[in-house]
Amino acid sequence: MIERFPLSMADDLFHAYQLSEADLDELNQVGHLVLPGLLTDSARRRLTTALAHVSRQSGPKGYKPGAYAAEYNDYLESLIGHSQMLGLAREVLGEEIRFDHCVALNRPPGNEGLGWHSHEYGDTNPSLGFIRIFFYVNGFASDDGALKAVPGSHLFRDRTIRASTDADLSEGWMSGKVHPVTGEPLSIETLDVPPGSVVLMWTHAAHAVTPRRDGSGTRWCVVFAYRNPGEPSEARWISEAFERKRIVGAEGLMTLY
Repeated sequence: MIERFPLSMADDLFHAYQLSEADLDELNQVGHLVLPGLLTDSARRRLTTALAHVSRQSGPKGYKPGAYAAEYNDYLESLIGHSQMLGLAREVLGEEIRFDHCVALNRPPGNEGLGWHSHEYGDTNPSLGFIRIFFYVNGFASDDGALKAVPGSHLFRDRTIRASTDADLSEGWMSGKVHPVTGEPLSIETLDVPPGSVVLMWTHAAHAVTPRRDGSGTRWCVVFAYRNPGEPSEARWISEAFERKRIVGAEGLMTLY
C-alpha cells in the first residue's frame, strides 16, 4: 500500500548549492561526484520514513517493491518531478531528459554488500547520457556499507564489468588499463561521505558496495536515475500504470522516448 505524506512543492530537497564547471569536469573525468551534506534536514527525515516504509512492503511474485520504490511511497514519487531534482539532472544531462527508475538501496546491519558491476545505456552512442543520483541519507564510512568506484571506468562505456572482489577486478577487467584522459593506471576508490550527501554517477562507471557492519544501523539510501531519451533502457523499472500516472512536475518525463 502506498503511504501518504503531505507535501508542498516548495519544500526544499537540497541546501543552496552551485554546481560549477569544475564540478562538471570532475564528474566527466572521474565518473562520479560527491556533494557532501546537500540534503536538507527535513528531506533526510522524510526520506528515512519513506525508505523504512518501502522496506516493509511486499509485492507480487517477481516484483520487488524496492526496485519500484516511488510506486510504493508518495514522497519518493513526488521527488521525481521536484524542481531541485530536475534542476540537478538537467545541469548534467541538458534539458531533454526522461525519468528511468527509483530504487531503494538500503543496507541493514550485517548486509554483505555488493560486488563490482556496471550498467548499460547508449553503449556506442556517447551523446546519450544516463546519470544516477544517490541520496545517502545517513552517510557511510569507508568500511561500513561504502560505495566504491573506479575513476575513469565510465569512459570505456563497458556494460559487462563484473567482479566479486577488488582483487578479481584488479587482476581482471582493470589489468593493464589506464585512464583515457590522464593516462594514469586505473585504481579503486572507496568513498566516505557525511549524512545527507548526494553522489552523482555515470551509469557505465564500475562500482561496488562494502559490507555493512553488524553493529551499525541501516544505511538508508535511494537512487533516482535520469537519461537522455534515444534508446531502450534495461534498467528502466516502471509499471505501465505508473508510467501513465500524472505526477506533478514530471509531465513528459515518464515515457521511454
